[in-house]
Amino acid sequence: MGGGGAGGGGKVPGQLRTGSQPQKGVTTYALSANRQKLFAGAMNAAVFNTYRRSRGQVMYFVPWGFALYFIIDWAEKRNHYLNSKHGRMHEGGAEEGTGLGSSEASGGGSGEGAGKKG
Repeated sequence: MGGGGAGGGGKVPGQLRTGSQPQKGVTTYALSANRQKLFAGAMNAAVFNTYRRSRGQVMYFVPWGFALYFIIDWAEKRNHYLNSKHGRMHEGGAEEGTGLGSSEASGGGSGEGAGKKG
C-alpha cells in the first residue's frame, strides 16, 4: 500500500510532484529567462502601472494644485486692481501724478513749467 515498490507509483523523499506523470514521446522545450525578450510587455506594463500608482496619489497633489491656481489667480487680479486708477483711489494710495512712477514727482517731467526758471 503506497510503498515505493518497483511499480513506480510511490513517493520519493525530497521530490514534489505536481500535475500528471510525464508522458512518453512528448518533448517539451523551455527557454531560459535570460534568453527571452528583455522588455516584452514593458511599455504596456509601464502605462498601467503608472496609472495605478498615480490614482493612489491623486488626492495628495490635486487639492494643492487647485489651491495654488486660485491663490495665483487672486494675486494677479489683486495686483492689476491695485495698479489701476480705481485701485489706487480706493486703497488710499498717493494722489494722481505723485506716485512713485510719476515723472513730476521725480522732477523730470514735461508738464507746465518744465525747463523754465521762474
